[in-house]
Amino acid sequence: MKIGILSDTHGYLPPQVFKHLSEVDEIWHAGDVGSVDIITQLQNFKPTRGVFGNIDGQDVRGYFPEYIFFNVANTPILITHIGGYPPRYNSFSKPLIHHFAPKLFVCGHSHILKIQYDAAFDCLHINPGACGKQGWHKVQTLVTLEVNNGKFSNAQVIELAK
Repeated sequence: MKIGILSDTHGYLPPQVFKHLSEVDEIWHAGDVGSVDIITQLQNFKPTRGVFGNIDGQDVRGYFPEYIFFNVANTPILITHIGGYPPRYNSFSKPLIHHFAPKLFVCGHSHILKIQYDAAFDCLHINPGACGKQGWHKVQTLVTLEVNNGKFSNAQVIELAK
């Protein structure tokens, strides 16, 4: 299953997202969506899962929860907005990782693109950076990857704009 992962749109969805995610099966948004309009655009394009972030109002929180745990292609996935990084997960996400034992943990918030394996939890950690224009990041990014039976392949970092 091919997945597109993005975060921190902050109310702006770059039009080239649709071109880069045309071949994915699902889109996952790791929070700070910014508006329900972003959710609607993504859901009208591809099946979309997501979580709300710290800047999201009640409208977005009505669509997305604070975290989600699910299985895709026989692979347990955990997504939340503010998660930390291996080995320093925050006090909210670390108990979730212990409880759910995901093979993939996705978060956003920092606007720092990072893909890192965590041997302590046998888990891949992904922060796709920031896809929107708001924030201190210099390049808008998203990530695609393939998921199959707890294995990940063909990960790509896509730079949208500077």
